[in-house]
Amino acid sequence: MKRILYLSILALLATFTVSACGNASSKNKKAAAETDGSQSIVYFTKDISPEGLVKIYEALGVEAKGKVAVKISTGESMLSNHLRPELIGPLVKKVGGTLVECNTAYGGSRSTTAAHRAAIAERGYETISHVDIMDEEGEIKIPVKDDKWIKYDIVGSHIQNYDFMINLAHFKGHAMGGFGGVLKNASIGVASSNGKVNIHSAGKSQTALPSGDLHAPEGWYESPEKNTPFIESMSAAAQAVHEYFKAKNGIVYIDVMNNISIDCDCDGNPHEPTIQDIGIAASLDPVALDKFCLDQVMNLPNDEDNDTKALLERINQRHGTRIVFRGEEMGLGTTKYTVVEVK
Repeated sequence: MKRILYLSILALLATFTVSACGNASSKNKKAAAETDGSQSIVYFTKDISPEGLVKIYEALGVEAKGKVAVKISTGESMLSNHLRPELIGPLVKKVGGTLVECNTAYGGSRSTTAAHRAAIAERGYETISHVDIMDEEGEIKIPVKDDKWIKYDIVGSHIQNYDFMINLAHFKGHAMGGFGGVLKNASIGVASSNGKVNIHSAGKSQTALPSGDLHAPEGWYESPEKNTPFIESMSAAAQAVHEYFKAKNGIVYIDVMNNISIDCDCDGNPHEPTIQDIGIAASLDPVALDKFCLDQVMNLPNDEDNDTKALLERINQRHGTRIVFRGEEMGLGTTKYTVVEVK
């Protein structure tokens, strides 16, 4: 009887140790996380600065080798909440990276290469790196593992020029997806104009309109069921890009949680941010990383400092969380994670 009681106490203490790892040192948390194969590691810092961004990248412990693509959103206007050059510049220079983008599939400042280049210059990105518009000279199809909706992913042809990708995303809301993080940045962001249409239409169309406009399927936001094909197509495309770089030198993921508005960086006149800056998170697992960011917002108290109501309503209405759970179902990653704080 005493032995049973003793073992029970040990089991209880072990459970408490794992659940209380948030109070442990970063070194101990990292060691615990690395021995737990059932969870992915998400590294986190509250330091939203160029130095903090470099440190969170270094915490991943993966060296960017070969020709490095740094995938960002260049933003629809100077009013958009895209990541600024002064924040990301030191990281891009540290890895010798090239900023990469693709043209949009809707009317705006980035729907043609000429307009997009003007927008890039206006935003100041050329001061830190050459910006490669990957579909400037065409597109290629890469395979998808999950062909429930899309049969292939259409991406900018210049993707072939890169060996390693840093997926550097800004976490925020999104009109169709509910929210945008690294999964959206890998799917819609790496897709060519035609590829974006392919994903948005869940494989029903593969050609952008000559006007540069994108017509979403009728009633796309009326119910989660109607928006699910688009959300799941994003998961499939994100996995395609992940596998593409996994077969080369690799890919890592970083989410910056600042200037969090209900609107995407593709909105030239977004709503003002209603949530205080949270920090920067990174992982080798894009599913775990986006899930961590979602949890950060969902667990915030809705008060005078953080008005989360509008963003959470948008995510719920668009069935936005489906992207991470579909990613988990496909084997892209896991929604279970362990957090390692980077001081």
